[in-house]
Amino acid sequence: MAKRGREAMAKRAREQARQQKREDKQERIEARGEPAPKLTPDDEAALLEEFARLNDEFASDLVSQSHFAEERHRIMVALGIETEEDS
Repeated sequence: MAKRGREAMAKRAREQARQQKREDKQERIEARGEPAPKLTPDDEAALLEEFARLNDEFASDLVSQSHFAEERHRIMVALGIETEEDS
C-alpha cells in the first residue's frame, strides 16, 4: 500500500512539473509581444496592389527613392513581413 502512495505522489509531481513547464512557455510567448493582427484576404490583396502601384511609380521615376522606401516599409509592416524596427 505504501508503494502505491509513492507512485501516486511521483505521478502528481511529474504532472505538476509538466504544467509548470507549459505555463513558463506560455509566459515566454506572451512576453515576446502580441502577434500581428491577421489580415483578411481582401486587406492583403489591397496592400499587394498598393505595393505593385508603388513599384510601377518608382520604376517610372514618379516617386523618390526615400518615399518608395518609406511606403514599402509601411506596407511590409502591415503585411507582417517586417517589423517596425526593421529598416
